[in-house]
Amino acid sequence: MNIYKTCPIVLRASVQTRTRFFSTIAKPINNFEIPSTFVNRNPRNLEKLRIGYKPDGYHLEAPGRIYWHKLEVSESGRYAVAVVKHFKNGEVLRASTSEWPIKKRLYRYNDVSAYINLARVFGDRCLKSGLTEMSCFMEVKNPDGKLANFLKYLEESGVVLKEPPQFKPARPWDQLRPEKPWDVLD
Repeated sequence: MNIYKTCPIVLRASVQTRTRFFSTIAKPINNFEIPSTFVNRNPRNLEKLRIGYKPDGYHLEAPGRIYWHKLEVSESGRYAVAVVKHFKNGEVLRASTSEWPIKKRLYRYNDVSAYINLARVFGDRCLKSGLTEMSCFMEVKNPDGKLANFLKYLEESGVVLKEPPQFKPARPWDQLRPEKPWDVLD
């Protein structure tokens, strides 16, 4: 038995919706045409240019609040967690040894090798998301410890653990005028 003879209404409706769907999508696109306006939707663009607002905080605070992105590493009883926090929006990026893809490759979840592997994964995630610089206020007490290895391998992956200062334009009465960070000098 032929299904098209028994259900002509269903076939017509599906053909109509299919042609309507493809007619809205298949419009000719000219890739060589340059648009007259460009809207940058990256919320961190001003921070990358070093002209975005950077909070000063209170000057007697330790470690202070002078950062755009801050690295925090914590250890629970069983797992290690690395987090990047933005001063305004909170947590931006996270990696933990409790995640299954990381966890299944480790023997223990909070020893030195776990911290090294966590740093590699975390550094890769930071670079893929565009975070190349962040502030780190943690003090290393043991140079051969977990935290020291984490920070060393994180820097080896390409993440800079110090943010550049915020650019503030020079006033006419300033004696020193710093160069703009986006100017390229030959």
